[in-house]
Amino acid sequence: MITTLHIKNVGIIEDLNVDLNEGFNILTGETGAGKTLIIGSIGIIAGNRFSKEMIRKGEEYSFIEANIYCPENPLAIEGNIIISREIHTNGRSCSKINGRLVTINELKEIMSQIIDIHGQHDSQLLLNPTQHILYLDRFIGESIAIKKEKYVALLKRYNELKTQLKNNYGDEKEKARRLDLLNYQFNEIEMAKLKVGEEESLEEQRKLIHNAEKLQASIQIIDGELNENVINGISNSVRQLEKIEDCGKIYSQKLAQLKSIYYDIQEMARDFSNMKEETEFDEQTQNEIENRIDLIYSLKRKYGNSIESILEYQTTIEQEINKIQNLDEVNKKIQNQMEEIKMQMITLCQDISKQRKEYAQTLSSKINNELVSLEMPNAKFSVDICYQENENFNTNGLDKVEFLIATNVGEEAKPLVKIASGGEMSRIMLAIKTILAQVDQVSTLVFDEIDTGISGKASKAVGEKLKAISKREQVLCITHSASIAAKGDYNYYISKKVEGEKTYTDIQKLTEEQVIEEIARIASGDVTQIAKEHAKELRKAS
Repeated sequence: MITTLHIKNVGIIEDLNVDLNEGFNILTGETGAGKTLIIGSIGIIAGNRFSKEMIRKGEEYSFIEANIYCPENPLAIEGNIIISREIHTNGRSCSKINGRLVTINELKEIMSQIIDIHGQHDSQLLLNPTQHILYLDRFIGESIAIKKEKYVALLKRYNELKTQLKNNYGDEKEKARRLDLLNYQFNEIEMAKLKVGEEESLEEQRKLIHNAEKLQASIQIIDGELNENVINGISNSVRQLEKIEDCGKIYSQKLAQLKSIYYDIQEMARDFSNMKEETEFDEQTQNEIENRIDLIYSLKRKYGNSIESILEYQTTIEQEINKIQNLDEVNKKIQNQMEEIKMQMITLCQDISKQRKEYAQTLSSKINNELVSLEMPNAKFSVDICYQENENFNTNGLDKVEFLIATNVGEEAKPLVKIASGGEMSRIMLAIKTILAQVDQVSTLVFDEIDTGISGKASKAVGEKLKAISKREQVLCITHSASIAAKGDYNYYISKKVEGEKTYTDIQKLTEEQVIEEIARIASGDVTQIAKEHAKELRKAS
């Protein structure tokens, strides 16, 4: 049970300490004084989500700490577990158990065994059919949890194989579509007959074509100058040197050099003559070059930024084509594994479904007994379980579970969402919580305004039920009902005050006389003598 709760900087709560007790703890007070903030703070140390907007205005962090007496828990030190959680405006948070840092998931796991909180939204959860299977499985307990754990492990492996099969083109349509695409790409590249370096050569030819007229004019002049002037001039010079080569060694040397130049220039002149012919392009050649360059550019946009990259991609395509064409044996093995796992899952699902149907009758009977004691004697609660043969496996198996109720004699049982009023939902949820608390063996039950939508005899019945539960577990309850408040073993009054420009929450454990006055205030709005006498009568009846 929670023995001490310390709350700092949560909403209008600045710094609050409260000592709680075993039995039935009642929290009452003004509207907006901070009652729900206290329950919310218990939820925070239980691992619930926390919004930064809950941090008190002007402060940098919120801090909640609880001392929980739980001697049978392995974490308890001298019977006590200290839970704390600190959240900062920058998003940083810190959770500790006995001073040891823990994750939120660890915190939730541990606290789920200690505290069960019925918040104002829980009745709405009860209207959601997807939650019903979870309530039923909690009631069944460890025996079904073991089966579900085994089933979930199989489901995980089944889904892994399913993904592997998909990635291996296990679907024939997907496989055929992929093969068509790969073959098209491979053939497109293959037909292009690309050669490394050809793009540069084509670009060079294109450059020549674009400058052909200028090239022809210049080469024509060069060709004429070399053949008509330079070669003739050098030839005449050679003949003159031949006449004087006997006059000295220097002249014979120069003659040899000039002859060498003559032969080089002759060779160069022939080259320019050939180049002059090469600068003449017909339209067909030009079109072929342009088309080839366009083809290469098109392939580059699809498959790579160079011919080398395109050819590498072609190799990759070829490998994938070969892989797909040889996957039949591998995929067949995976499909066989999946079929084997599926049969195991179906067997488990059938076993789980059978167990659920057996326990559903027991749960229905127990809840109906609770409803009788909660002033719903004509209500008939039942659990509808439909085993689905569609093999749409989910983490809960193949069952669809839904809670049904007929609130009046002679009526047909229908889903809760279509039948129950707000007050009826509160009592149905209390009945379920009562049964589940016995199964879960939690030490503390927290109820935030369980009396919503009920009054009179129903309110008295709810109070008696909570009182009975408090004989086994610690119960904390926020209430606006005088009948329920009168049942409290310990009553706390929550108030708020304004000092300066800030609001502060305060909590006070009430004396017996103050309890009478508070019950009178809740019942009539004014603490009159008549109201106090009525409060005393309610107190005596508790």
